[in-house]
This record gives sequence, structure tokens and C-alpha cells, in this order.
Amino acid sequence: MIQVYSWATPNGHKVHVMLEECGLAYRAIPVNIGAGDQFKPEFLKISPNNKIPAIVDPDGPDGEPISVFESGAILLYLAAKTGRFLPADLRGKYRMLEWLMFQMGSVGPMLGRAHYFLKFNVGKAPFAETWFAAEAKRLYGVMDRRLAEAPYLAGDAITIADFATWPWLSRWEWQGIDLAEFAHVRRWYEELAARPGVQRGYDIPKLGHTIPLPA
Repeated sequence: MIQVYSWATPNGHKVHVMLEECGLAYRAIPVNIGAGDQFKPEFLKISPNNKIPAIVDPDGPDGEPISVFESGAILLYLAAKTGRFLPADLRGKYRMLEWLMFQMGSVGPMLGRAHYFLKFNVGKAPFAETWFAAEAKRLYGVMDRRLAEAPYLAGDAITIADFATWPWLSRWEWQGIDLAEFAHVRRWYEELAARPGVQRGYDIPKLGHTIPLPA
């Protein structure tokens, strides 16, 4: 059984959702990042960058236990392990990787900063609030244009790029976003939100919370 060390954050939910969607047996181990659990020596052994999530799979590729940290690497590992949500053809694989890297390099960092300034530190840095609100809208525009062309970020089939991105958009209100302005993102968001695996992964015991849906 895979052990997932995590907390109720967008990066944590990526992996919770992937585990559910792949139908893998796992045990969720809370790492309370508010209490500093991520700095404990036992956690640093599997996640040296002191970030959640991290997993330990007792049945690694060679039959031996393996630990994996960084959410994108975990998604790729689980996709390879199960043969799911990873395009088989090279062109499709690189298209998926483009959008996965877009999430890792832009969506996550920029929307995370939007959370910091627009939700938790309102009024303390007006320039930053304005800048990150504008960047959030820009990123939603990028995704909206893409999703006008294809049902999913990487094309015609759902992939780990969608599971990586969706949890960050689940907090659109924290980012000053009105999903009504992004019809294609909203269609995609609601489709993923209706998937049982996404619902279970977003609301696993001790870590999750109810999926927010646009009005």
C-alpha cells in the first residue's frame, strides 16, 4: 500500500486525486505544515526540500521500496506505474508534459502568490495584489484559449496535466477570478469536479474539504 505524506493544499490534492483515479490502495499520512511537521527528520528523509506531498511505494519498479517527492514527479511515477493518464504516443506525451510544466512553472507559483496577497495579506502590498491578480487572469486566459481548442489541456484525453492543474483552480475565488469570464475553463472545471475520483481525492479523511463549485 502506498503511503502518501500530505496536507490539504493544491499540490497535495493533485496526488490524492491521481491515487483515486488510478484505483491504487494508499494510506494518507497528514503532515501538518502549519505545525512544522514538514521539518521533522523522518519526513526530510523522503522529501529533502521539506515540501508536501511525498510518497513511499513499497512495491517500486524493481520490487523494492521507493520514495518520490515533488508533486509533478509523483504524478509521472504513478502514471508510469499504472499505465494511466499518460499518452502512449510521443507527440501526445510531449504535449502533456508542456501543460504539466506550465502548471508546475506558472499556474502553481503564480496562483500561490495570488493566494498570499489577495486572500491572506489584503491591503499590505497593493502593487503585489494588483500584479498577481492580473497574472492570475492572464493564466486563466491561456487555459481558456487552449480549452476552446480541445476538451482537455493535453488534447482529446484527460491526463495528469489536468489533475495537476485542477486543484489550483479550485480556489479561483482566492485569486480574484470569476469563472463566468472563462467559459471553457469553467466547462472543464465542472467536468473534472463531477468525477468521483476527483471528489474522493479532494475530500480524503483528515486532509480534504468540499469541492467548491461556481454559482
